[in-house]
Amino acid sequence: MAFYHRMGELPKKRHTTFYKPDGELYREQVMGTKGFSGIQSILYHHHPPTQVRSTWKIGNVKPEYVEQPELQHQHFKTFDAPAGGDPVSGRRYLLGNSDVVMGVCHPTTAMNYFYRNADGDELLFVHEGEGELQTIFGTISYYPGDYLVIPIGTTYRIEMKTPSRFLVIESQNEIVPPKRYRNEHGQLLEHSPFCERDIRVPERLDTHVEAGEFEVRVKRKENLYGYLFDFHPFDVVGWDGYLYPYALSIHDFEPITGRVHQPPPVHQTFAGQNFVVCSFVPRLYDYHPQAIPAPYFHSNVESDEVLYYVDGNFMSRKGIYEGSITLHPMGIPHGPHPGKIEASIGKKETKELAVMLDTFQPLLVTKQALEIEDPHYMASWLPPESSSE
Repeated sequence: MAFYHRMGELPKKRHTTFYKPDGELYREQVMGTKGFSGIQSILYHHHPPTQVRSTWKIGNVKPEYVEQPELQHQHFKTFDAPAGGDPVSGRRYLLGNSDVVMGVCHPTTAMNYFYRNADGDELLFVHEGEGELQTIFGTISYYPGDYLVIPIGTTYRIEMKTPSRFLVIESQNEIVPPKRYRNEHGQLLEHSPFCERDIRVPERLDTHVEAGEFEVRVKRKENLYGYLFDFHPFDVVGWDGYLYPYALSIHDFEPITGRVHQPPPVHQTFAGQNFVVCSFVPRLYDYHPQAIPAPYFHSNVESDEVLYYVDGNFMSRKGIYEGSITLHPMGIPHGPHPGKIEASIGKKETKELAVMLDTFQPLLVTKQALEIEDPHYMASWLPPESSSE
């Protein structure tokens, strides 16, 4: 979220001398996007961030996409995927294209290293658990329902205080609030479903000066590289600017409702290059006396729709579980399951909670996704007597 913030100790003016108590200079680092034309922050380190002891290649982390023989709706039961790994190595990528990758993570081990994604921004949705997102900019506590937005190039690690489960969206570009919610200065407007007060910036800056061996893993062009430092990477004494990680709770998203059914863009929360992320939250239904609260059938002619089901009874679906992911690809219509339209009439509210990813380029499915697929999902729109044959 691009508004100015500062933490820790800073010199009065940028690019000027700034000394430690022992008389040595702090090391200034300008970290920005799009060269020097995007948003940026300036950080002050105890050590030069270029001072690397050794480097090596760990391996390729490209998702294993598969060619599918049919174009059809698909349902993936992510809670059936095995747990394991840490909050980075445990990620199981399920869907993706050249703009964005989506996966899930149910880690069982702690991170004994630090991580930096140099390909693009990351958006982690916390389905379960509590802990801390510890970064070079400071620490953010996380709770169920939080979106954690981590800018490209941010060095971080996740410390789980309780068992955690994440939905992972990795972009090749920046992830920002939708432009229509912001004025020419970047401030969120009155009609936005959330505002700056809902944004949680790093709550504290812990400066580490200890020496030792510290591994930072960097992802670049879908390869993973290791870097060994002889000082802690969180050696920043202060920073300021517009580039930093932040948290936004889905529970602070205020739904937009109307007399008749509102289209999915009213649920939009974030935007990326060729994709959007939406939040479906508990809300009052449409209040026209003849309103049909369930969504109408519609065709994704130029977008793929992915829904991750978090909690509650999703009013337009049957056979969907907590942690389910459904993929409704462009080119074929989709909509409520049989009986769901009629059942929604006269209802006053819904308690559903879900995250939606809409992409404007086709998504590919991975081998790991097919391992947890419900093969009967495409037939779930047939009348009961037909689908049971």
